[in-house]
Amino acid sequence: MRFELITIFPEFFAGPLEHGIVRRARETGLIEVRVQDLREFTHDRHRTVDDRPFGGGEGMVMKPEPLFAAVESLLGRGVGDATEPAERESKTAIVLLSAAGKRFTQEMARRYAGLERIIFICGRYEGVDERVAEHLATEEISVGDFVLSGGELAAMLVVDAVTRLLPGALGNEASAQNESFSAGDSSRAGDGHPLLDYPHYTRPAEFRGWAVPEVLIGGNHAEVAKWRAAAAREKTWRNRPDLLRG
Repeated sequence: MRFELITIFPEFFAGPLEHGIVRRARETGLIEVRVQDLREFTHDRHRTVDDRPFGGGEGMVMKPEPLFAAVESLLGRGVGDATEPAERESKTAIVLLSAAGKRFTQEMARRYAGLERIIFICGRYEGVDERVAEHLATEEISVGDFVLSGGELAAMLVVDAVTRLLPGALGNEASAQNESFSAGDSSRAGDGHPLLDYPHYTRPAEFRGWAVPEVLIGGNHAEVAKWRAAAAREKTWRNRPDLLRG
């Protein structure tokens, strides 16, 4: 799996790429990450990547020319050339990170994990010229209902979420199946919709007067499974009732 990140702040990624699962996946060759400085695709002495919006308004908008040039350089061809869109998308995703995009989900992370390559366009300023979203990106996604100062942090969230789903990234493959938003454990897949993960406890069995639920230390695996299913539904209802459709 190859991740390519187009940004005006290439130094941003030095820290996030050097820790945890992402670092191990890079060291073992499971993933390859390349960071591309967008300003290398400008042609003026000020290396300009933004301009004022047509129609007026606050802020600046990222220009289409350097973004198209950067992506086409990575693809080795012009956008729309040679490969049919369906075939291209089956192997490569060109993802624009934007607060106006579709919400990124675990289901999308699983789909991305089946690709060979993801090119991330990290937006900045007031936004990106809409022609990038319409004619260059294959998808426009948001990591939540809030606004970040740029797409770099959002891109790393997606890289992390996708990497941990790749075979060999986790020490225990079941870890990616039996967790929040994953329907791998049938005891937590309520009404066909994944629930949040059930609560977890570890030693000590009692801490500051708060005891671990008795069922978890009783050794009855059937009862543990029943408790976890109920606890997952209760926690989902408390924290994310929107997941319990109907």
